[in-house]
Order: sequence, then C-alpha cells, then structure tokens
Amino acid sequence: MKLDYTPEQQAFRAEVRSWMEANVPAGKLPSFDLTRQGFEAHRDWERKLSQGQWGMVTWPEAYGGRALDLIRWLIFEEEYYRAGAPTRVNQNGIFLLGPTMMEFGTDDQKQRFLPRMAAGDDIWAQAWSEPGAGSDLAAVRSTCTRDGDEYVLNGQKIWSTRAVFADWAFGLFREPGSERHKGMSLILFPLDAPGVTRRPIARMDGEMVFAEIFLDNVRVPVADRLGDEGQGWHVCMATAGFERGLMLRSPARYQVAAQKLAALYHANKANLPASIGERVAQHWMDADAYALSIYSTASRLEAGGKIGPESSTNKIFWSEMDVALHQTALDILGPRAELLGQSTDGVSPVDWLDGFIFALAGPIYAGSNEIQRNIIAERMLGLPRG
Repeated sequence: MKLDYTPEQQAFRAEVRSWMEANVPAGKLPSFDLTRQGFEAHRDWERKLSQGQWGMVTWPEAYGGRALDLIRWLIFEEEYYRAGAPTRVNQNGIFLLGPTMMEFGTDDQKQRFLPRMAAGDDIWAQAWSEPGAGSDLAAVRSTCTRDGDEYVLNGQKIWSTRAVFADWAFGLFREPGSERHKGMSLILFPLDAPGVTRRPIARMDGEMVFAEIFLDNVRVPVADRLGDEGQGWHVCMATAGFERGLMLRSPARYQVAAQKLAALYHANKANLPASIGERVAQHWMDADAYALSIYSTASRLEAGGKIGPESSTNKIFWSEMDVALHQTALDILGPRAELLGQSTDGVSPVDWLDGFIFALAGPIYAGSNEIQRNIIAERMLGLPRG
C-alpha cells in the first residue's frame, strides 16, 4: 500500500502547522476538571481556535467550520497533537453531538447550536448513563413527559462527562411506560435550568471528570429534541458510532504517545530486557495500524458509506491499546512511575501515571468492552444470543 498526500493536502498541513506554532500556549493549561478557572482557560483556547476557523474544520462555514473533508480533519488532528495543543474541553459537543446534529437536527437547531459549539460559547456534557443502567442504554429510566410544546424531564444521570462545569447536556429520556428501545428521545437541556442539580464525582486522582445530574420537573421546549419523538435509540446509535468508530479518539493521539514511549525506552534501554523493546515496537505498529484503519473509515464515509457495528471493534482496539501502551511506560520507569514530581535523574513520570489512570477507564466508557463484544457477536458475526 502506498499513501501519498496531494499538494493541496500538503499545503493544508503546512497552514495548520504554522498556525499551531504561532498560537499553541507555551505552557500546559490548568486541568479543566479541577477548577472553574481551568475550565474557562480551556474555553478561551476553544475561542482562539474558532477565531482561526479551526473549531471543527469539517463543518460548513456557516456553522463555524471550513467545509473540509475527513482526510483533512485527520491531517489537522496530526498537526494538533504534534504541536502538543490543549485537550479539547468541548469534545462531547464537537466530536459527538455536532456530527449527530448535522445528520438529525433541524435547520433551526443547527443555526442555534453549532456556531456556539464551534466557538466554545456552549460547552456540552454527555448525559447517558444512569444508576442501574450502566452501559445498557436501553435500560435508562429517566422520563420525558409531553406537556403541550414542552417536555417535563425527571430522573437521574450519572458518570456525565464534563457536567461539573459545562453549559448544556444531551441525554436519552423515555416516554413513561415505554420499555427498552422504544419510546426514547434524545433531548438537549441547559445545565442551569430550574430543577437541575449537579453533584461532582471525584476520580481516583481527585479530578472531577464526571457528575451526577438530578432532574426534578425540568421543562424544556419540544424544539430541543434531536430527531423524531420516540426515535432516540436510533439517533443515539449514530452518536455512539461517531464516538466509537471515528472521532472520539483521534489516531494522532496514540501515534504521538507511541513516539514518546519510544523516546522513553531509548533513554532507559541500557537497564531494560529485550522484551520491553519488543513491546514498544508492537505499540508503535498498533498505533500506525489504528491510524490506517481510521483513514480507511474516513475514505469510506467520504464515498457515502455509513459507520456500522464495526465501530465496536475499533473501540475495543484503541481502549486496550491505550492501557497496554501506558503499562509499558510504567514498567520502563519502575518504582519511579509512582513519583508525582520530577525524580533526581530528571525523569518526570507524572504524565505517564496520569495517562495510565485515565486509560484504565477506556474499556468502560463509551460503552463497556463487554457490551462491544456482544455487539460484534450478534451484529457482525450473526451469532445467537447466549
């Protein structure tokens, strides 16, 4: 296989690189999951991206984008990670809800929400999971009761990413009395609406990545339902496809991590067994294989294809690769991996430790890997339910 970029794609890469080199903050921004100050610093970065029309390059210009294809989005992502730019605080919006709204939203919804999303004016949280439902979205119990031109929302959401400081959330609600996949609607609601209560959930490292959301007779206009009434499951599966199969985890993220791992290995290889070198090489190849797979998916979508159940294989691959890659880094560092600051020999392992802790959640969020294996068995392999 021979992959070449066109002169136009190479020129685009040069444009992105130049902008990133001129605008990426010199120092690391404070965490967006610890304080409002850190959250707002990342919102400011989203606004700076928007000023350069980099908020979401695939969206139409009228919605704050550049109307570019997915191949150039991948090039943008490669340059973004190469520059060490800040993690996107609005990834729930631009990578999950945005593409879904592009497919199912009304013209009014697109005009209301997408430009503000691209500009960082509205930061979005995902409100899918519930106590007792876990990764089984068909088991959610929160309800939406129609009352004229409004819905009345009641229930509880949990493990809602970015909900501590975000402005809006999108969640799955069901008509009272409906069961499983029927009677569900995907509804957008402001997190400062009367009747909404948020309670942060601290992760094992202290960061408040998630929140519980309690909804007590929260009224939202029917116009803020995404897709047809009762078709929430269908809409939600499209969002999950974008999440698992294409946009949530850019391949550039793992290619840059593999490069850093190789550098860590070379700095320490005099004291390491050969098996560590083999693992580092495997991670490098896995990251490149994942990138090629995503380029293939992007090309298929550009030709009019759809994301299907194969996105589940994608999700399992990147989540398990991430854990293995960070485990190798910790094995290279040995006891130094547990240091929170810089060790006496100049090694600063805290980023690898943070990355490992985050990677452990990968096989659980975005639909647990056990659920993904069930999807593969039933929808790809045609195996009967056990």
